[in-house]
Amino acid sequence: MLRFATLQLRDPHLAEDMVQDTMLTALNKADQFAGRASVKTWVFTILRNNIIDAIKLRARTVSASAYTAEGESLDAAFDTLFKDNAHWSPATRPVAWGDPEDALQDQQFWTVFEACMAHLPTNTARVFMMREVLELSSREICEDLSISMSNCHVILHRARNALRTCLQGNWFTASGCATC
Repeated sequence: MLRFATLQLRDPHLAEDMVQDTMLTALNKADQFAGRASVKTWVFTILRNNIIDAIKLRARTVSASAYTAEGESLDAAFDTLFKDNAHWSPATRPVAWGDPEDALQDQQFWTVFEACMAHLPTNTARVFMMREVLELSSREICEDLSISMSNCHVILHRARNALRTCLQGNWFTASGCATC
């Protein structure tokens, strides 16, 4: 779990905190464990959700120290960002934001992707998510779900084919995006 969290967060201290919080959450909510998956999968799902929340929070939060060089005061750093007339200095002017339509299109893609996932059989979707989202090895998936390695590979193959077919029909066309 710690390795997974460290790879996702790229901060060993934050990863340790995430794993600790995850274990605490799992212990506190053990009565809510329905048994539809293995305990390991359930705990990894809690960890994954905690990591996603931490990444979203980090994206919204900018520390003032991000604008200062080593040993530089915050006032000095802001003086380099702005000219005397309170306008941005040319070298530090913010870059243009991305195209909002691209962001909307990405959001629409993930909505279509989730709809395609919802059409997969439950076990097929579970195996695909364990492999591609939780990044579990095929061996771990086989152990958790009590399936053979060849069955796991067949399920993954069918999931990928079904997702490709669904996305080609609902998102991609020969000329690009079907919803554009």
